[in-house]
Amino acid sequence: STALFAIFGFKMLWEGYHMQPGGAQEEIEEVQADLRKRDGEIDKEVHLMAADPESGRHKRQNILKLVSRIFLQAFTLTFLAEWGDRSQLTTILLAAREDIYGVMVGGIVGHSMCTGLAVMGGRFVAQRISVRTVTLIGGAVFLVFAVSALIFTPLSGEA
Repeated sequence: STALFAIFGFKMLWEGYHMQPGGAQEEIEEVQADLRKRDGEIDKEVHLMAADPESGRHKRQNILKLVSRIFLQAFTLTFLAEWGDRSQLTTILLAAREDIYGVMVGGIVGHSMCTGLAVMGGRFVAQRISVRTVTLIGGAVFLVFAVSALIFTPLSGEA
């Protein structure tokens, strides 16, 4: 796990160092435009699929009665984005070395807090701090994790 932390740290520092200062803002604007376009397409599809051919009335689909569209979109995007990423790989490595229940609870709580902070503060931070700065800070944090993994070894007597 120490090697992966170090690799990810150096990789993020490299990417952040070579990142164009304003390049991330253009990408954010492209993603926002794409999301607005998809949102309009989804509204049209739901409107067409929900129409009753006999009466002409619109019925809401059963799945949309249970959960909102934004919930489904956020769940799908988060699940697909997290599948196979660095945090999942490092969690797998941590679970191989440490108590599985502690890793599971810690991972769930940590990811929930991280996602909550991203949702609540994402817009505020995005308007004031560049993606380049966040990438550089993230790289430094990964390097700190690598060093701490070298210094603080798990106790061999723990179950």
